[in-house]
Amino acid sequence: MPSITLKDVPEELLIRLRTAAARERRSLNQEAIVLLEGGLAARETAEERAQRQLAAWQSLAGGWASDGAFEDEVATLYAGRTAGRDVDL
Repeated sequence: MPSITLKDVPEELLIRLRTAAARERRSLNQEAIVLLEGGLAARETAEERAQRQLAAWQSLAGGWASDGAFEDEVATLYAGRTAGRDVDL
């Protein structure tokens, strides 16, 4: 796995990193990786976030296998629904 070296890290930042690592019971390296991942995730665009979420849903979703027509499948789904509960708006 690749590695990097950080140079000229301000003392106060290093203290904060060590404190966070100890609080989370992680190594200094693990905490730095978690914080880098979080910082980069916060910077991703809405489109990048949507694509990442879509990829995650697609990896979880199964395929729909049916020989029936689309309209028949939809009708079957609607027929199987319950009325649900009454809601006062």
